[in-house]
Amino acid sequence: MTDDAAPDRRSSGPVPDLRASDADRERVAEILRDGLAEGRLDMAEFEERLESAYRARTYGELAPLTSDLPAAAPPVSFTKRPVDDGSWASRIVGGEGTSTGAVAVLSGFQRKGRWTMPRKFTCFAFMGGGEIDLREAFFADREVEISCVAVMGGVEVIVPPGVEVVVRGIGIMGGFEHLDRDEPGDPGAPRVIISGFAFWGGVGVERKLTRAERQRLKQLRRQERLDRRDARQELRRGRREDRGR
Repeated sequence: MTDDAAPDRRSSGPVPDLRASDADRERVAEILRDGLAEGRLDMAEFEERLESAYRARTYGELAPLTSDLPAAAPPVSFTKRPVDDGSWASRIVGGEGTSTGAVAVLSGFQRKGRWTMPRKFTCFAFMGGGEIDLREAFFADREVEISCVAVMGGVEVIVPPGVEVVVRGIGIMGGFEHLDRDEPGDPGAPRVIISGFAFWGGVGVERKLTRAERQRLKQLRRQERLDRRDARQELRRGRREDRGR
């Protein structure tokens, strides 16, 4: 979930009008699938709630869908998120994490946006795919682990610049990719360990900037080009004035 800046963002309280993220919707969908598998929901109820979950725009629309179902943790937290002030310290927030695992069997999963990466996240992909995007994530601890198992499927892990990455996975007739160019972590940045194995499948690791950061850098480069052009024009004007004297 992406939070806009607000004066009281550090406080807690009900905020059902805040926009839900894809990760929030998928977390609700997982609880609904569990409810169907355990016989708490029949197929008609499951399909109706699942459709409502994927249409939901806010926390207030998601919360009633799982209010009568048990879960290890509330599917939607009506508490305001920590403030990301640009420092790594502000993104290591403790707690249990938004989601501790995901399964994709002939399907897919995503964890991206403003979510909290737990100390250990376990995922399994069988003839399906998953994406774990940590570029805007908060972290439950300074060191976290992603354990991936991909069987005839794939999992992509995306990390931001500055995060230390350690890959310990094994590929068996499959691929467990390392970063093409690894780099040491920034001081105070999280350390992400990626473990597991891929059998006739693949686990990829990539370092990317967020779209907003790419746009910011693009605008910065454009402004630098304009500044250089203005400086050259000013220099030429100064030379012409000197010759005219």
